[in-house]
Amino acid sequence: MLISRKELDDQLRGAARAWLDEALAEAAHAADHPEAGNGNPPWELRFASAGRHCGLEHADSVRALLLVEARAGLPAVTRLYEQGTAAERRAVLLTLHRLGLGATALPLVEDALRTNDTRLVAAAVGPYGAAHLDAHGWRHAVLKCLFTEVPVEALDRLGERAHGDAELARMLGDFAAERTAAGRAVPAGLRTVLDLTAPAPAPTEES
Repeated sequence: MLISRKELDDQLRGAARAWLDEALAEAAHAADHPEAGNGNPPWELRFASAGRHCGLEHADSVRALLLVEARAGLPAVTRLYEQGTAAERRAVLLTLHRLGLGATALPLVEDALRTNDTRLVAAAVGPYGAAHLDAHGWRHAVLKCLFTEVPVEALDRLGERAHGDAELARMLGDFAAERTAAGRAVPAGLRTVLDLTAPAPAPTEES
């Protein structure tokens, strides 16, 4: 879970807080002077080393703050995702909905959903994926979560998107049948999602 700058300041020690201050200042400078310098801006190097300086438990939150402070555009987030470790890719995915990119970063979500890395799959079905995946892509994202045993609670806006989705219900039924035929357990989350696909009951006339 991402935490705020204030929460980070409360949890980081002096050297780590000083490093974060410098990193965010570099990110803000890059945002205000996009034409300055050649090559990748210094804050992107900070992005990669966030875990080493602020602790692995805070790395996602620090990286998210850097992306937001730098007002990272599609070229930057794509570069950081494609060149990053799994942890860095996860941080990008977790922050996409804060960057005002519209649907332009959807290929990164689609790439994550093609992996079997549960950290990336869970991040890909967060707020950004829920907002921008089309119905076909979202249904397959649900199945991907079930297949890789990512808890269905990771799916943002699950109730809203699953409600009344007969095609998703059919796909879930097929998935359950295939698992049963293969002698494999049906994930517990499947029933949760299947229940959400039921349409609202028709109103009854009062007598």
